[in-house]
Parts: sequence; C-alpha cells; structure tokens
Amino acid sequence: MRESIREYFTNYEPFQAFSAHHLWALVVSIALIILVPILAKRYLNKNQQSILGITISLIVMGAYLLWISLEMVAGSFDVKLHLPFHLCRFADVMIPIVMWKRNYRLYEILFFWGLSGGIQAAISPDAGATFPHFFFIRFWICHMGLILALVYATVVYDMRPTWGSLKRSFIALNVFFLVTIPVNLILNANYFWICGKPPVASLLDYMGPWPWYILSAEVLALIHFLIVYTPFIIIDRLKAK
Repeated sequence: MRESIREYFTNYEPFQAFSAHHLWALVVSIALIILVPILAKRYLNKNQQSILGITISLIVMGAYLLWISLEMVAGSFDVKLHLPFHLCRFADVMIPIVMWKRNYRLYEILFFWGLSGGIQAAISPDAGATFPHFFFIRFWICHMGLILALVYATVVYDMRPTWGSLKRSFIALNVFFLVTIPVNLILNANYFWICGKPPVASLLDYMGPWPWYILSAEVLALIHFLIVYTPFIIIDRLKAK
C-alpha cells in the first residue's frame, strides 16, 4: 500500500494554470459558493442548516488531514512542507470551530484570511497535479471549500465582519507571521513564503527580491482585506439610504 500511494503521489500530470481543468474548477467553485448558502438559507430549517455547515467545514478540514495522513503512509511526510503554517491550511483546521461553535472572533479573523487567500489561490493555484488527481481535488476543496464555509456562515448564520474585524484580522495575520518565523528557522522551512517566493507564479513575483517583497505583501494583504470588505461597505450605504 505504501508503495502504491508513493507511486501515485509522484506520478501525475502537472497542473497548468488557466487550462480547461483550472477554468472548470473555478466555474464549479463559484457556482457552489453562490448557490449553496442561498438554497440553504431559503429551504433548510435551522437544524438542517447547522448540519450542512458543519459538514462543509469537516470536508474542508478532512481534505487537509487526509492529505497529511496519506503522505505519512507513503513515507513522504515532511515537517518542512506539510504542517499547517500556511495561512489557508491553518484556516482549514480552524473552520469547524466557526461552523460548530459559531465562534465570532475566529470567524472575523478567518473571513479575511480565507477570502483573500482563497481568491489569490484561485488565480495562481499551486495545485500540483491536474484533475482527477487527489492533489488537484484536495487543493480546490481546501481553498474554495474554505470560502464556501465562510460565505455560508455569513449568509446562513447571519455572521458578518466589521471594520473592527478587518483590524483584528490584520493584527492576527501579523501574529501568525511572527509565530511562523521561528518555525521556519527551526525546521529550515519556508512556511508562509517568508524565506522565499512560491514555486508558482504569484503577485509576489512583482514585489521585488527577498526580503522586500514581505513588506510589499503586507500592503497587498491590507488591500485584499479592503476588497473583501467592500461589499459590506456598499450594503451599509444602501441601507443608510
């Protein structure tokens, strides 16, 4: 079993950005992110809504944990690569707390992390393999499923971020950054892309060499957070009128 999983994990067709598989993944993801919360809000009772929300979050977390488990079985697990010290991975592990306990403080932090990070991941995916490989499916579940869970919590559970949420999420982002620095130093790793740029094309490629792109990324993250919050600014102004 170990050999077959190891062979499966090392032999696959590489993912190509903006290929048909990439575009179809985007279409399906966007459709689910829009339709699932709306239909759940309209047609499910409170108990059913809660069960569906928890199920979505467990699928997201489970996809990450399954990946880790299979890497361990294959003997290819690496503490330098597979721990939850990338933003979206940490959010994947935490999202069930939001959906099960309705933890607002965690929601408002993950809302900005998940939507800004997930949107960036959708544009420049590091999926590794193309469909139908597990790497491809895991990537889209962990990123777009995270966005689905957060939109679901917003629409169905009536949770919503505020300006204070944006500030607290940005502070939490920098705390996560500071915590990840010693992890990288101890493990000689590159979590959160602190020690080097991602292996795939991303906006960081246009932000100068290390370490200056880290400072630029701070500004970019704040811009992402503001973009994510813009719909709520518009909604509030329309209500005020």
